[in-house]
Amino acid sequence: MKRILISALFLCISSLGFAQKVEFGDKNKLNLAPTPPMGWNSYNSYGAAVTEDEVRANAKYMAENLKQYGWEYVVVDYCWSYPHPPGSIQNNPPQFRLKKDNAPVPWLAMDEFGRLLPDPRRFPSSANGKGFKELADYVHSLGLKFGIHVMRGIPRQAHWANSPIKGTDGITTQMIADTTSICPWLNQMYGVDMDKEGAQAYYNSLLELYSEWGVDFIKMDDIDLHENYTYRASEAEAFRKAVNQAERPMLLSLSLNMKYEHKEHVQACGDMWRISKDFWDEWSLLKKQFKLCAQWANISAPNNWPDADMLQLGWISRRGPHGDERESNFTDVEERTHMSLWAIMRSPLMMGGDMPDNSEYIKSLLTNQDVIDVNQKGILSKELTRKGDLVVWVSRMPESGDYNIGLFNLSDEDTDVSVSWKELGLKGSCTVKNLWDGKTEGKLKGKLSRKIPAHGSALYRLTPSQSKDRRIAKL
Repeated sequence: MKRILISALFLCISSLGFAQKVEFGDKNKLNLAPTPPMGWNSYNSYGAAVTEDEVRANAKYMAENLKQYGWEYVVVDYCWSYPHPPGSIQNNPPQFRLKKDNAPVPWLAMDEFGRLLPDPRRFPSSANGKGFKELADYVHSLGLKFGIHVMRGIPRQAHWANSPIKGTDGITTQMIADTTSICPWLNQMYGVDMDKEGAQAYYNSLLELYSEWGVDFIKMDDIDLHENYTYRASEAEAFRKAVNQAERPMLLSLSLNMKYEHKEHVQACGDMWRISKDFWDEWSLLKKQFKLCAQWANISAPNNWPDADMLQLGWISRRGPHGDERESNFTDVEERTHMSLWAIMRSPLMMGGDMPDNSEYIKSLLTNQDVIDVNQKGILSKELTRKGDLVVWVSRMPESGDYNIGLFNLSDEDTDVSVSWKELGLKGSCTVKNLWDGKTEGKLKGKLSRKIPAHGSALYRLTPSQSKDRRIAKL
């Protein structure tokens, strides 16, 4: 009988209940992401202009085709309050100021407490102040979870209107806004000065509203950007506190391009966080992701998932935000490499393509149970070797002690990629299974070597014959 070797720590983490609070450093975190979250995000398909019908269509596809494999989140990305003209493909849509009174236009849907609401023309079920409640109810009726994107800070139009802060005695938006703290790529928000009385109350009021809507997932943007941008630590903390005190459990994702030097703080605040700028369907960008994934993989853990960004598979940029409407520019080989890296690195899997038009090939990438198991069940994921453009990744399966092996050829020529038993610390023979085609290829001893096409990859599972080769020393 196989010897099952599971760390006591792993057992403790895995057994925590859905909404049980766990200690992480000096912060309480909800145990909502024991495995990397899986879902769909509207940004890569529809930019800032997604509509309710399009969200519902993707939710329906997920429920009918992907839910059984663990896909569950349906996330409306940014600018859902912006009144886009029908068919507009404008990315990062701006507000302008009227000359006479400096009022921001177009006016975003907003309540009396300075909290943004969905644009009722794009989201008809939100009319009359109902917010995302009906859309969330629909997603929940499919057995899925509903998410939204929010920008850090307070709307500039709320500052102009000097809206009152809910739950405070006379504190207004002008009293807590930091008008020097601005997002360089979207001009709709001011930062919140967390030293001011009423600042935390504002963020708490947002989470109160989102709880009422039935939100399960929040992507908070403009927390970081690039090396010369200030990491917005105080507002990340404030949002974490607001999430922790909210009546409804909500997973928190932080965006974008978090600096590795802030990893401890990011871990304390977010359940997942972006490790790069926007990732698109360009081979040069995918190649760069390998180094970032290798840097961040060592801190992947339950409720702490470095996010390599959305999956650029299928139909994207249907209404912006990057280039013309198209099927992904990645070749079939590159798309499999993309999915293989995300799987073995244990990145969250958030589909970016417009799913109702998925090809059978794209569907096969999203529904391979063996590959999904690498992502959802693997531990100790790391880049094992890198020899120029030839890269080998490894992770372990905690219950069996099996090895997951990713062979990657980042070069422009078909090349053999190998990993030796010595590099893996193995002594005996192993049964080899190809995870993408599901075929067992027999037993090997000494090394695994395969010819991998240019820009290609392969995923294998090695089952050691000897019990000592199945031992897992630590998490």
